[in-house]
Amino acid sequence: MSLIEICKRARAGSIELAKLSTETKDRALCHMANALEANTDKIIEENSRDAEAARSKGMKPALLDRLTLDKRKIETMARCLREVSSLPDPVGEIIKTWTRPNGLIIGQMRVPMGVVGIIYESRPDVTSDAAGICIKSGNAVILRGGSDAINSNLAIANVLRGALSGAGVPEDAIQIISSTEHNVAEEFMGMREYVDVLIPRGGADLIKAVIKKARIPVIETGTGNCHVYVEEDADLENAVRIVVNAKCQRPGTCNAAEKLLVHTRVAQRFLPIVVKALRKEGVEIRGDEQTVKIITDAKLATEEDWYTEYLDLVISVKVVEDLNGAIAHINKYSTKHSESILTSDFNKALRFIREVDSAAVYWNASTRFTDGNQFGLGAEIGISTQKLHARGPMSVQHLTTTKYFVFGSGQIRT
Repeated sequence: MSLIEICKRARAGSIELAKLSTETKDRALCHMANALEANTDKIIEENSRDAEAARSKGMKPALLDRLTLDKRKIETMARCLREVSSLPDPVGEIIKTWTRPNGLIIGQMRVPMGVVGIIYESRPDVTSDAAGICIKSGNAVILRGGSDAINSNLAIANVLRGALSGAGVPEDAIQIISSTEHNVAEEFMGMREYVDVLIPRGGADLIKAVIKKARIPVIETGTGNCHVYVEEDADLENAVRIVVNAKCQRPGTCNAAEKLLVHTRVAQRFLPIVVKALRKEGVEIRGDEQTVKIITDAKLATEEDWYTEYLDLVISVKVVEDLNGAIAHINKYSTKHSESILTSDFNKALRFIREVDSAAVYWNASTRFTDGNQFGLGAEIGISTQKLHARGPMSVQHLTTTKYFVFGSGQIRT
């Protein structure tokens, strides 16, 4: 099918989808979840082809982990769809109403955006998550995944499309672009007549390319140069647990910690124990000059390191003078995703939360929780690192816009 036909079908599907009841959409989501589980073996078979090809190309283990599916991951995908079905339907929600002196009653209502385009890399679970969130929020979706996961994405999308028709939802509400050619992706970015918003999910290069080339409004997501800052009054034993979790639990995710900042007054005590724990997990340590004086076999960090999202078992460490230095460093180098302060002082934590300009700011917790599911939002469409129109994990309510409705009784303007 040609790209223009895909876009036309998505637009037509979005019009029908916007009319459907909450019950119909929720039934479709449950059908989609059941279909994923019923086709687990088929999906894993197609995914194994992608994983083997990626392995032969030398894909990093952390990224290979994101690409590879197994029965547990598919069960998680299905569970996320069911969780989305249980969320309140944002479509038709009346946000507020007010009455003007002339008697006009004015209100705002949530409505679907229309057609949502998703351009993403080697994460086949995005196919399911994005489709589910779009269906719940009344939007058609056009999926354009990367070449590394093309067999997986096609298998998942075809299973989901098949589940829609049996639930009274037009299967054209879910579209997938089978071509992995760059020129097709660039053509897709220009389909402003048919696509209302474009959401890229992937690494920095992908996101920059979409922002630069798209003619469709873009919600910037995902790049996570995340920081953990250890204050002088932090519980150091707890801090080690948090830092190791933030870095190592899934290093290929955008909410994994890439940088560790440590107050100068605890650096001598804390760095040896946290570095020992990180190295036990296979983490490479890069540090500023003060860090290298304490951890003498650490690699000296470059200016580029402070800007880099590694998505790997690598972390850069900097010793800072105080809270001022930590906040200044984060606001300079962060991608405005997720940052955490470890301290026993509420006022320091509050200042950090207020002054650090990121989508999610933590006190005494791992950055790994920046996730729609972990925040109780169900599956997520992405994590927005910009300020318009949504910020942080985006779920069903973030894929709606508003319109005004006005009730009159014959008023005219004079």
